[in-house]
Amino acid sequence: MLTVQNVTKTYGSRKAVDDISFTLGDHGILGFLGPNGAGKSTTMNIIAGYTSSASGTVTVNGHEILDDPIGAKKNVGYLPERPPLYPDMTARAYLSFMFDLKKIGLPKKAHVEEICGAVGLGPVQDRIIKNLSKGYQQRVGLAQAMLGNPGLLILDEPTVGLDPVQILEIRSLIRELGKKSAVIFSSHILQEVQAVADRIIVINKGVLIADDTLENLSHAAGNDNRLLLTVDGSPDGDAESLLQLFRTIPGLKSAELLGNNAEEAAAFDFTLESEGGQDIRRELFRRLAEKGRPILSLRKSGMSLEDAFIRITAGDNAALSALAGANAESGEKEGDE
Repeated sequence: MLTVQNVTKTYGSRKAVDDISFTLGDHGILGFLGPNGAGKSTTMNIIAGYTSSASGTVTVNGHEILDDPIGAKKNVGYLPERPPLYPDMTARAYLSFMFDLKKIGLPKKAHVEEICGAVGLGPVQDRIIKNLSKGYQQRVGLAQAMLGNPGLLILDEPTVGLDPVQILEIRSLIRELGKKSAVIFSSHILQEVQAVADRIIVINKGVLIADDTLENLSHAAGNDNRLLLTVDGSPDGDAESLLQLFRTIPGLKSAELLGNNAEEAAAFDFTLESEGGQDIRRELFRRLAEKGRPILSLRKSGMSLEDAFIRITAGDNAALSALAGANAESGEKEGDE
């Protein structure tokens, strides 16, 4: 659906976007992340055709954005961070106007009703936009982007101003849209991107520095040698004896007590870190079994998106090297296929 190839945008001597390339298939949700001023909005404006690049190409469903802007824009629905609404129109009248402006070849009344229903505008579609809450105004902007059922949706901060229930509803809608359309989803709320995105791109200072799944980003930026462990502390409730036991396991680098488990009575949480990628799980299980201490939970400690984002954008060399290796390996696999 979308191919962005070597796109660069300059303002004077400053590069807002620096040689960015990526592709997006016919469906799926791409989370678009970066610090303020990183070039996210500029990149999305270039893809949507609102601004031109200094070099490079953007192709949407086979239509190059500069050579065939009308053909490309017919396949794009765009919700900017500040929706371009006409405040003195009703929601229905505005959507009808945008339907005509986009020259959509569908039955107008039925299509507008369908879109209003999809974003939850039904109860307010005949009210003046300026009298609507911020949340409903945001829904009107999203409905505008969805008119014509475009193959590519670009959503810049789509849940700004919504209450928690509305946020969950819009997230659910976006996930449904991602099943049949390509969606680029930008948000400053990292947990929100984590909740909906299939894949994440991170840009910093105009440069694309990461393009992968959340799981791979977390592992590359994090530490695969760390385990999160919950152990039954009964009958004596002595966490120190468990720490001493862990420290006798060959290959263990460190053991730390996190405290009592919040959900399991008389249970302790620990973090264990092994040396150089050694797998200590089997020996850990054997020794705890000998002591009659059941393992209630054991998992690798993956990084949150927030932690990974901070490390990557801060220029953490280890994280960036791991990402480069992961991306190279991914490219080799795609080439083999």
